[in-house]
Amino acid sequence: MQNVNNFAALMLPALPGLALGIGFVILGWMLAGQRRRRLLENASPAQNFFSFKSAWQRPACWLAIRSVSPEAVKNALGLNRAEPCSWAEGLAGDREFFISPRVHGWVIVTGLGLPHPGDDVDACFLFLTALSRKLGHVQFFHADRILHHHAWARLDDGTVTRAYAWAGETVWSQGIETLPEIEVGVKTFAYGDHAATILDGETNFEKVPLLAARWSLDPAQVKLNSFRQSIGLAGESAWI
Repeated sequence: MQNVNNFAALMLPALPGLALGIGFVILGWMLAGQRRRRLLENASPAQNFFSFKSAWQRPACWLAIRSVSPEAVKNALGLNRAEPCSWAEGLAGDREFFISPRVHGWVIVTGLGLPHPGDDVDACFLFLTALSRKLGHVQFFHADRILHHHAWARLDDGTVTRAYAWAGETVWSQGIETLPEIEVGVKTFAYGDHAATILDGETNFEKVPLLAARWSLDPAQVKLNSFRQSIGLAGESAWI
């Protein structure tokens, strides 16, 4: 008992210092947290977006164009009044055309100006072949969230090597089914074949991004390597 009393007597003078030390630690932690919050608040929206955005909104319709510069795509589309546009805003699909920076050898194009095969498959064909003649290898993907209409196409130098589009029925089927299509398990139907069910349409719709990732890339899963890669171009076309 005497030892306990002696220990307590020795510790009592040290308690104020110990409490003060703990207080300094807590205060330092709070100040560091406030500093981090101020840095985030003072950073530009683009910096915040680039640093913390981990997944993008996937557009309903997009192109993947291989090994060309965004400027070449801009000229091929005849864009005028082009201006810088963030990747997030561009993929939202509210601009007529958004052209991404080149990422992993691909340039992504999306926007309201892209044709939908369910509206006019001939216009879609003419648009893609004309663009491919100018830019070489062009891929097209379409996945309607509401109707589950879907399409994918690959073209080289103006020639369609593979295409499939379904809009309640098959409206475009060209070329031989590719190995990635078989691997992801998309189900295609011949012209005039009305055996496709609502479930078939929904299943294919969900697999379009998987096919895109195998053919080129899925724009919603792109990982950017620098802030520069997060800014593309948006504008209107003079001839489309």
